[in-house]
Amino acid sequence: MLVDDEPLARKNLRLLLECDQEIEVAGESASGLEAMEDIPKLEPDLVFLDVQMPEADGFDVIATLDPENMPVIVFVTAYDQHAIRAFEVQAVDYVLKPFDDERFAKALENAKRQVRCREMEQLGERLLALAAARPGQVKEGEAAFTDRFIVRTGNRLVLVRAPEIDWIEAADYYVRLHVAGRAHLVRQSMAEMERCMDPEKFVRVHRSTIVNIDRIREVQLGVDGEHRAVLSDGTELKISRGYRRRLGFL
Repeated sequence: MLVDDEPLARKNLRLLLECDQEIEVAGESASGLEAMEDIPKLEPDLVFLDVQMPEADGFDVIATLDPENMPVIVFVTAYDQHAIRAFEVQAVDYVLKPFDDERFAKALENAKRQVRCREMEQLGERLLALAAARPGQVKEGEAAFTDRFIVRTGNRLVLVRAPEIDWIEAADYYVRLHVAGRAHLVRQSMAEMERCMDPEKFVRVHRSTIVNIDRIREVQLGVDGEHRAVLSDGTELKISRGYRRRLGFL
């Protein structure tokens, strides 16, 4: 979608976008006020947005949009003093007029990449919702635990089943699932992960580690009191003193 109060500027953008077969111009707005009405109606994936416009500028437009459904924004403007603010509102690029074809092509590629990333995230969320709606067989009286995860690998979404996970590692606001020598980030805390995994199969051995019990090959008892779980692939994981009893045999 194109938002600019100058007809010639919109025409120039439209001509450039028509050269890209992946792009379809959903609509045009000649002012900020028009854009405030048009964007929610048209729900574009990408908006090329001018900054300085009468009545309402580009930032006024962004302020009215739903953050949960915010399109990818590329600012196209003759004013360079708003660049920092543009990136503060999560704009993917800030293109100064006049620009050449190469600069515009770079901005467009950045925007398309961001759109694809969002589409992947949305698809992952839908797949997770479907997976949650169709859990594994749970007998009456038993707790329901997560038995599958959707993880991103490059440009693919991969289904990882809980029994395939070797161990789980804390990674700031995420956790890292270790599966057959590969690691996948999942946006969950260790506390959330511990609650959703079957405690008969997964046990926390450290504040930053949960291990699949079936992967433990041996436990090394350190003379200094530091014990380690050795997994079937040779990975060694420290067992904290406060978590030893959870293994049952320590």
